[in-house]
Amino acid sequence: MTEQRVFIIDDDPAVRDALVTLVESVGLTAEDYASADEFLDSYSNETPGCLITDICLPGMDGLQLQQVLQERDIQLPLIAISAHGDIAMAVKMVRRNAIDFIEKPFRNHIMLQRIHEALDIDHQQRLQRARDEKLKARLSLLTPREKQTLNLLLDGKSNKIIAAELSLSPRTVEAHRANILKKMHADSVTALANQINNNHLLIENK
Repeated sequence: MTEQRVFIIDDDPAVRDALVTLVESVGLTAEDYASADEFLDSYSNETPGCLITDICLPGMDGLQLQQVLQERDIQLPLIAISAHGDIAMAVKMVRRNAIDFIEKPFRNHIMLQRIHEALDIDHQQRLQRARDEKLKARLSLLTPREKQTLNLLLDGKSNKIIAAELSLSPRTVEAHRANILKKMHADSVTALANQINNNHLLIENK
């Protein structure tokens, strides 16, 4: 797995240097940028980590950066920082799912705590997205009839009722059920239902 990185955006070189030193002091890797545009030009969405950004930046500010991240589906957990006490903008960023807002000068132990929290969130989110993609790939292997059968199974209906609703024989429904479990790598309909519900997936009958 690619190494997690702590991305730092601040137009003040002293702040960037202090944060890089802090991050590296606990064995983490840091990358620093003087502007949001510099970061966006170099970042690859496959790189795990978290983002620390000043709210007040030259050019694109922190709130605008957050909007661009959402538009590009970059889901890095974000920690907002500022020396200007711009509470209104900080509140907006937190409402848009920033992890926290920390005023400068920050306390090292608090910053490190938030960084570790953000990295853990990113790790869990990436694991969940990987599970989602694997489940979607397996669902794509089902035929339209198998998807119909699966939806009815997830509704708790018996083979006999499903057979009547789909104008099939119970034996055919049982064959569909077996194929579904095999393709989805599931031991039972209950286990498969838990996977689908946990991943909030919808199954279209086509």
